[in-house]
Amino acid sequence: MQVSQESAGSALPLLYQELAAEYDLTETHYTFGGQSFTFLSVLDSYALLDRISPEEFVKDEQMPYWAEIWPSAITLSSFIADELQLEGHRVVEIGAGIGMASIVAAWKGATALATDYSLEALRFIRYNGLKNRATLSCERLDWRLVQCREQFDLLFAADVLYERVNLLPIVTAIDKLLAPGGVAYIADPRRRMAEQFLELAAENNFTISSIPKKYSGGAMPIAVNIHKMSRR
Repeated sequence: MQVSQESAGSALPLLYQELAAEYDLTETHYTFGGQSFTFLSVLDSYALLDRISPEEFVKDEQMPYWAEIWPSAITLSSFIADELQLEGHRVVEIGAGIGMASIVAAWKGATALATDYSLEALRFIRYNGLKNRATLSCERLDWRLVQCREQFDLLFAADVLYERVNLLPIVTAIDKLLAPGGVAYIADPRRRMAEQFLELAAENNFTISSIPKKYSGGAMPIAVNIHKMSRR
């Protein structure tokens, strides 16, 4: 799905009406790299738990993590805006949620593909792309079975290392999606699960260096590591 600015004027109100009919919404404003952004998200992600049927949970154990704006996503977006040169690069985000990092990457000049397993998330990515006048694509992607044949210069992910069962599939997905010489940046709030993920990545021929950051936008500062991964 291509998020194009050509129809933004007419599509935005309609998209908002459709989302507002299904969710309690909130808009949050951020500044990255001196640029103002506005992101639409769900007011209370816990309210979405009632939308998951027992059958869907047994099949995927899918939780509405996509609906949160996590400190790691904000930290990664700030890092992208301030420290990366993306003009002319092809980038992909996995577990994109509402699309924050992908939208900032597109603003920085990247050709961006935002992906998430949740079809609900893709609707918010589309809206937020149009709202922030970012041209990007969005697609469903299951990191357990990556069918995307394209490879990318850079890969982004924020707060995806929360369940042990997903660690090796994420390593495998990164390996499939990165072009030769490509680099992945994985932001995580220093969860214990991240240590296991880094061990798996090292066992699968990745070199890792970690960049310590701090999110200060909440009541308490949160330490966030951005793990830079490249193949040996």
